[in-house]
Amino acid sequence: MKIFRNWQNLPASACGASLALGNFDGVHLGHAAVLRAAHAARPGAPLGVLTFEPHPRGYFRPQDPPFRLTLAAERAAALAALGVELLYELPFDAAFSHISAADFCAQVLHRGLGAVQLACGADFAFGHRRGGDIGLLTAQAEALGIGVSIVPPVADAQGPISSTRIRRLLQEGYPDRAALLLGRAHTIRGEVIHGDARGRTIGFPTANIPLGEHLEPARGVYAVTARLPGGQSVEGVANIGQRPTVGGIEPRLEAHLFDFTGDLYGQELSVALHEFIREEQKFENFAALQAQIARDALTARRCLTGRRIPPNPTP
Repeated sequence: MKIFRNWQNLPASACGASLALGNFDGVHLGHAAVLRAAHAARPGAPLGVLTFEPHPRGYFRPQDPPFRLTLAAERAAALAALGVELLYELPFDAAFSHISAADFCAQVLHRGLGAVQLACGADFAFGHRRGGDIGLLTAQAEALGIGVSIVPPVADAQGPISSTRIRRLLQEGYPDRAALLLGRAHTIRGEVIHGDARGRTIGFPTANIPLGEHLEPARGVYAVTARLPGGQSVEGVANIGQRPTVGGIEPRLEAHLFDFTGDLYGQELSVALHEFIREEQKFENFAALQAQIARDALTARRCLTGRRIPPNPTP
């Protein structure tokens, strides 16, 4: 998959896609349906995605708590696994936010990207102040000779599948239910940083990843698998939260990887959440913490036996 961060002066090889439109946060089953519709409408054209970085919500409401299910790298990996060939990750800034809906169609989609087909959900809105809806998109695209596929929501017994619904499940401690809507386990990807090394002193060294712009799932302990930089998948147990026993402040993910002894500092790690084991708690001393981590590790090993939902695909 090729990634472009501009819509102007692109080479001919980067144009002419059947293009799925949206933020694609999470790349869930509803997003996969939009991709299938784009491909089915023009199977001879390269399959492309137009999305934005940062997420428009983050641009307009920077004071909001972190909400992203997938940051750029993990989103790109998930899209590539679904067959996307061209990814247009357009910078969302003040200038871009002022492009009118009509100019978005004519200048960006038609002249810039040369799209031959568009696909989006029924609630897609675009342009300055979200002034464009699917009615305008369809009319503008028709005038420009571009086909449009409007994809109805994908739903299950509980209702439409959406990024909002998946966020709620993760915040309530149900990564297994979220995985069913994503089509894969929810993953947190980031650079491993140096911690306080206390885990190593009690026999449970951890890889520490700041949550950064990721949505913070329910605080507590999870059964996880980690994808290492070389592609190897390792099972483990992880805590997400502030680490009250050691007086932590910034939320982070700390993963203890089973039977692994390598050095991961400074490397990018993807940690997939499979089962929520227990809520985060404060212990009286390190001995009590050590004993509980040992119990958590055994629980995590049992949870991961026979696991059906795979971790996120490799890039």
